[in-house]
Amino acid sequence: MEFALLIKAAIMGLVEGLTEFLPISSTGHLILTGALLGFDDDKAKVFDIAIQTGAIFAVILVYWQKIRDTVVALPTEKQAQRFALNVLIGFLPAAVLGLLVYKTIKNHLFNPPVVAGAFIVGAFIILWVEKKAKPVPRIQEVDEMSPLDALKVGMVQCLGMIPGTSRSGATIIGGMLLGLSRKAATEFSFFLAIPTLIGAGVYSLYKERALLSMSDLPLFGVGLVVSFISAWLCIRWLLRFISTHSFVGFAYYRILFGLVVLATAWTGSVTWAA
Repeated sequence: MEFALLIKAAIMGLVEGLTEFLPISSTGHLILTGALLGFDDDKAKVFDIAIQTGAIFAVILVYWQKIRDTVVALPTEKQAQRFALNVLIGFLPAAVLGLLVYKTIKNHLFNPPVVAGAFIVGAFIILWVEKKAKPVPRIQEVDEMSPLDALKVGMVQCLGMIPGTSRSGATIIGGMLLGLSRKAATEFSFFLAIPTLIGAGVYSLYKERALLSMSDLPLFGVGLVVSFISAWLCIRWLLRFISTHSFVGFAYYRILFGLVVLATAWTGSVTWAA
């Protein structure tokens, strides 16, 4: 395999890891980066989804104690059972809707107007949420969530299927609107990512298995490792960041990036292929 192709895989893994858990849409960044690198054929689209698994391993590592304690206590403790149930309930809407609209999204929504529009609209939603008067959150920790809270956040997560929206942005900002603290909304977004992104990766690999071969292992391996390392660093940074900062800066970045997407499409400097 060409060394240059492995470098491209590393760059894509870096972009995935740094953007997956921030409210700025990893999908939009991967589309543009892949187009700039000439790494945007059908196999590359499978690669983009598959390397999300590396980012999920980073979540598992950061929250290993919580995950381990939950699994151990699951047979006997109601709190562990409720937490696991909440993650499952939150995951189901995206799982069901994803199976129903996967092809439609892939064929019709991966284009500059949709991606740029989602970036910019999402930015104004973040600005509105951050600037509006906020009551004291009724849920401070993820363990305080009810199954209904989890279902509501799970339904909001479905908005993240629109390229450029950001799954993490939808769940975090949506969670805050539903009464979760910034910390609880962010952490539940991380936990929801585990089944959601692993499921999306496995489903994509299965659907497009005819495109892949054993010779692709180094390519996917590099992307997964770089995605894991960069996501681990990003998650640790984000958890510190949210303790003292709002998401307003990300909103302005989204507006700028949305304009960049439109500019690349309008000038023809980047070819966007569905």
